[in-house]
Amino acid sequence: MGLVRKNILSLVPYKAGKPIEEVERELRLKNVIKLASNENPLGPSPKAVESIKNNLFKINRYPDAGGFYLKRKIAEFYKLNPSNIVLGNGSDELIDIIIKTFVEEDENIITAEITFLEYSIIAKAIGRKIYLVPLKNFRYDLKEMMRRINKKTKLIFIANPNNPTGTYVDRVEFENFINGLSDSVIVVLDEAYDTFIDVDDFPKGINYINKKNVIVLKTFSKAYGLAGLRLGFAIANKKFSQYMERVRQPFNVNYFAQIAGIAALEDKGFLEKTRTTILEGKYYLYNALEKLGLNYIPSVANFILIDVKMDGEKLFKEMLRYGVIVRDLKQYGLNNFIRVTIGKKEENEKFIKVLRKLI
Repeated sequence: MGLVRKNILSLVPYKAGKPIEEVERELRLKNVIKLASNENPLGPSPKAVESIKNNLFKINRYPDAGGFYLKRKIAEFYKLNPSNIVLGNGSDELIDIIIKTFVEEDENIITAEITFLEYSIIAKAIGRKIYLVPLKNFRYDLKEMMRRINKKTKLIFIANPNNPTGTYVDRVEFENFINGLSDSVIVVLDEAYDTFIDVDDFPKGINYINKKNVIVLKTFSKAYGLAGLRLGFAIANKKFSQYMERVRQPFNVNYFAQIAGIAALEDKGFLEKTRTTILEGKYYLYNALEKLGLNYIPSVANFILIDVKMDGEKLFKEMLRYGVIVRDLKQYGLNNFIRVTIGKKEENEKFIKVLRKLI
C-alpha cells in the first residue's frame, strides 16, 4: 500500500504562465512583456489600489468570513440577492467547492477535452471521474456532450468563452442543451472572460440560475486586474449556494481582496477603458496576423489562439530571448499553436515585430 493516493500519482499539475521576474532573472533581460496569462495589461483598478492603501493597517484582523459587503456589492451590480453569491479564492477554489458539494464518489463530470485544465485536475485530485469530449471546430460540441451523459453524470463544465480557444457557445445552442438535460444534472458556466464579449448571441448565465440547474463562475482576475489577489465568485440559486457555503472554508477570501473587489465594481470607467483597449488590440492583431499569413481562431475573449505553423513550444522559448512571454499549448495537445494575451498597443506591436522576425 502506497502512502500517496493512486490518482495523485498520475496527476499532471497545472502549468502556469512564466512570470516576468523569472524571465528577467534567467535571461538577464529588461522590459520584458508578459502576454501569457490573460491578465489586464492596464494593471489593477486605480480605485481598488486606493482602497487597499487606505486600509493597510487593518490586516492584523481576520477578514469578514462571510464577505457581507462584497456580496452585497456584487448582488447590487448584477441585480441579484446576496444569498445567490458564493465567494472564492479565485475560480479554482470555487471549482473545488462545487465538485465537493455536488458530486458523489460514484458520479461523473463532463467537460471539453481542450478547455480550462483545472476542471480536470481538481476532479482527478478529489478522485472523481471526468469525461473529456473533443472540440468541434475549436468549439464546445454540446451535442456530443449530451450523448456522453449517463445515469451517473452530475456536473457539466462549460467555459464560455472557452480558454484557450476564445470561442463561445451561443444562446440557441446553450438553451437547446440545457432544455434537454434531466433535473439531476448541474451545468457550471465559467464566464471568466465575459467582459470582452462583442457578439449579440451570448447566453448570460445569470438569466438561467433560477430556471435550470445552472451555476455561473466569474472572476476579478481578468477585466478588473486583480489576479494577484485571487478573487472569484459563483452565482447560483439560493439552495445551491447554501450547500456550497457548507463546504467553503472560513476566511477563504482575504481582506484586501474583499475591499478591492468592492472598489473595482465601482470603477466603471476603468472597466470600459479595459474593454476598449482589448477590442482595439484584438483587431490590430487580427490584421497583423493576416498580413503574416497566419491562421487564428476568432476570439470573444482577451486572448487569441494562433496557428504558428511550427513547434509552438520552440517558438515560445525563442520569443523569451526577445523579452516576450506568450503561452505554448503543448499541455493542451495543440503543438503548433501559441496563445497570446491582447496587451497594450506597444506590447501588441512588440509581439508582432518579434513574431515576424522568428517565423
